[in-house]
Formats: sequence, structure tokens, C-alpha cells
Amino acid sequence: MNKRYIPPIIVTSLLIIYMAVYFIFIASLLPHLWLKVFFTIIPVIFSMVLIYVLLQRIKEIKGGEENDLGKY
Repeated sequence: MNKRYIPPIIVTSLLIIYMAVYFIFIASLLPHLWLKVFFTIIPVIFSMVLIYVLLQRIKEIKGGEENDLGKY
């Protein structure tokens, strides 16, 4: 594994872990099942978007573009 992949993977992992812990805590306080489901769907969708962005970033790094500002 290339060292350039480590920072985006760490940031994505920490964000997903933070969201999971936070929303599990929030869901445990909610009284109704439909509220729990609703507040669980939000972080799941957000986590999928984060993983998609991570994969895009890895493709950019593989393509040799390490600096995102080089596009502008």
C-alpha cells in the first residue's frame, strides 16, 4: 500500500466511526422505532458517500494527481 493512501483512509474511517457512535447514542435515546430507522438511514447514506469520495480520491492519487488544486 502506498503511503499517500493512508491519510484519506484514516480520515474517512474516523468520520464513519464518529457518525456510528454518535447516531447509535442518539438512536438509543429515541422512543419510537420509526425515528430510530430514520436517524439510522442518514448516517448510512452519508457513509456511502464518504466511501465513494474516498474511492475517487484513491483513483486521483493512482493517476498521479496528488494535489486537488491542480485542476483549478
